[in-house]
Amino acid sequence: MNASTFARRALAPLALLLIASAAQAQGDNPYGVGAVWEKSDAVTKVVLFTLVAMSAGSWYVIITKLLQQARLGVQSRAAQRDFWSAGTVKAGAEKLSPKSPYRYIAEASLEATQRHHGLRAKVDFADWVDLSLHRATERVQRQLSTGLSLLATVGSTSPFVGLLGTVWGIYHALTAIGVAGQASIDKVAGPVGEALIMTAIGLFVAVPAVLGYNALLRRNALVLDDVRDFSGELHSVLLGSAHEEPASAEQPAGLSPALA
Repeated sequence: MNASTFARRALAPLALLLIASAAQAQGDNPYGVGAVWEKSDAVTKVVLFTLVAMSAGSWYVIITKLLQQARLGVQSRAAQRDFWSAGTVKAGAEKLSPKSPYRYIAEASLEATQRHHGLRAKVDFADWVDLSLHRATERVQRQLSTGLSLLATVGSTSPFVGLLGTVWGIYHALTAIGVAGQASIDKVAGPVGEALIMTAIGLFVAVPAVLGYNALLRRNALVLDDVRDFSGELHSVLLGSAHEEPASAEQPAGLSPALA
């Protein structure tokens, strides 16, 4: 089989789909989505708009979160490459991107060492640093989780929204059949089939949302493992630096030379 034959066979389903869509657009298909829209009332149109909005929102979250996770992967490699080779924590943080969560965690740890005085000094330094790093890591985790609740909501509710449109459509179809006084197959199949399209649309919206939610959740776990490893290593560095020589007069109180 040559390349041209393979291409024709591979593109045949797409061509058939385009032909069917064109036929529906021209009104040749009386039972398609276009017919549902033309014959529907306000409730059905609201359901369709809701499903379209759900689909758009879920795809927006999926794409933006994938891009965010890709950026975090690049920032993680940059932190491993540049941060640990620096002479001090401050110098290592300055090598990282201002939007990097690793820089945020490093700067939060530096701020914690500077604020370890007064009542905070009654807390053991190791526990204080661990608390500060934990809070910074939790903020990064919450940022990564932003939008996932939308995917979970869309995945769990969109089939029911589509089912609402189906029930409403079947109700109107049966009412029309009762008024007409005829129950032949051509009178029943068309309206009921149009109503079932709403359930199909709800499932088309729900499936990508559920798959995207599960995939993003797994990828978030991998990203957070790198963030927690960085925090743990930084915690060890901070504790080791606390036992070095006292800070000079130009440095903030509580900040050792290895951190400044």
